[in-house]
Amino acid sequence: MADGTNATPGADERVERGIRFVAAEPQAIFDLLADPSKHALIDGSGTVKAPIEADPERLSLGAKFGMSMKHGMPYKITNEVIEFDEPDVIAWRHLGHHVWRYRLRPVDGGTEVTEEFDWGVARSPLVLKLTGTPKRNAKAIEATLDRLAAHFAS
Repeated sequence: MADGTNATPGADERVERGIRFVAAEPQAIFDLLADPSKHALIDGSGTVKAPIEADPERLSLGAKFGMSMKHGMPYKITNEVIEFDEPDVIAWRHLGHHVWRYRLRPVDGGTEVTEEFDWGVARSPLVLKLTGTPKRNAKAIEATLDRLAAHFAS
């Protein structure tokens, strides 16, 4: 591109994002996100039910972890950690290749947490758009961030 970046034109249009202040250090938040057994605690979509028993206790780059889910009917999904820069960024994707990402930035008194659903890299972005997945996930992001903030407020 002319400006020297390697960004795909319009790519940010396919990223649903929420930002919230959380009264905890980035490492504490990262530790929670890197523990698949804790994901259901903060999930705002209501679809994440429990980790599959063979999960690693702590995620790392390239780690695969399974989750029991329910969206209409129960199912299981396997995710792979594709970004892992402790304690700043963690992201995973599953077979659809859309990405769930958390960015953590220290600020006075806590952390600015950005959660992203990046569907620009999905194998079938049109299917996601037609099913309303991005809008549904944008609402779930807000609920997840609320739950994350509440988790550390107690």
